[in-house]
Amino acid sequence: MRRLVLTTFALTVYAGTAGAQLVDLNPGVTPPTSNYWAYVANESSDLVSLVRFGPDGIEQEQTIAVGVMPADLDGAHGMTVSPDGNFFYVSLAHGFPYGKVWKYATGSNQLVDTTTVGLFPATMAPTPDGSMLFVVNFNLHGNPIASSVSAIFTPNLQEITQIETCVKPHGGRVNNSGSSHYSVCVASDQLVDISTSRLAVARRLFLTRGSEGLLETGNTGTGLSGNADRCKPTWVTVTPDDETLYVPCNGRGEILEIDAATMEIRRSIPTGRGPYNADISADGRYLVVSLKGAQSVAVFDLPGGAETRISTSQPVTHGVTISPDSRYAFISNEAIGATRGTVDVIDLETKTVAASVEVVHQPGGISFWRMSNPDETN
Repeated sequence: MRRLVLTTFALTVYAGTAGAQLVDLNPGVTPPTSNYWAYVANESSDLVSLVRFGPDGIEQEQTIAVGVMPADLDGAHGMTVSPDGNFFYVSLAHGFPYGKVWKYATGSNQLVDTTTVGLFPATMAPTPDGSMLFVVNFNLHGNPIASSVSAIFTPNLQEITQIETCVKPHGGRVNNSGSSHYSVCVASDQLVDISTSRLAVARRLFLTRGSEGLLETGNTGTGLSGNADRCKPTWVTVTPDDETLYVPCNGRGEILEIDAATMEIRRSIPTGRGPYNADISADGRYLVVSLKGAQSVAVFDLPGGAETRISTSQPVTHGVTISPDSRYAFISNEAIGATRGTVDVIDLETKTVAASVEVVHQPGGISFWRMSNPDETN
């Protein structure tokens, strides 16, 4: 397979189908009336997949090569699409010595720009107007010292500053008003609220059981020793009204429901092994959580409280993104070893897997792009 050819002024991008073919919908599934597209980053392939799900089935419609290291993987990890749908961003975890964020035009999948961030950039979150992008620098292989969140001005893809937060930040999300960027600290056991106007930490919440509470804003924490009381948070998501936060505690097998105004923990919701990523539907009804250690997804009906557990097509279930009509959840499954990963589409009304497609190796970050009528061209 051809790799990227780097020159001073431009980058040639390979785009193809990687041998993928259209896969039928699962038996008994009512076909959707629209086409849906999502982008997914494949960390062990240095490829981004564009997946289309529609009335005629599901397919890996295109693959887009990323990275410039010919002898090693660049590690395409995080993925997000701009609010206007015109661009997608992918974080490359491995660099010289730092990671990078690459910006592409959607549809054409042509590279627009790149910028350098911190060590092992992971998840990304744009502000609602699309002018800023916040990137958590996870620093996976570094010493257990405080890392940062990069604040990037997207029109020229310029990093403005790095905001020191905690040890191994992950799972960033900007609220719907655009006032706060929330992230969690896997090794510091914190939830961190960054003011997007001041580009500074506004609040910190300690999540270890028995010691929960607000911390001083300068308390970056340290790498904590393992115990059953640690949350080990991996993600945070926020309800459409900005009133409630949900934080998966990967270490305790539960989700924390947190009041966004007071940072009070209202309740914990058991999930089973390895809750990892999460998303909330635009109508506020569904909370969808990937269970990385259980090869499944938990779908919570928030108004009614019911939970449905749905098995996925491959193990190491990773990313979650929900279509804007609140109908379908797209799930990335890393798989194990040389086995190609998959993307599953879950019908949130019927709580069933509507379709699955094989992509490439270790799909992780996933973000919804757009939906359209079947007669519209891509």
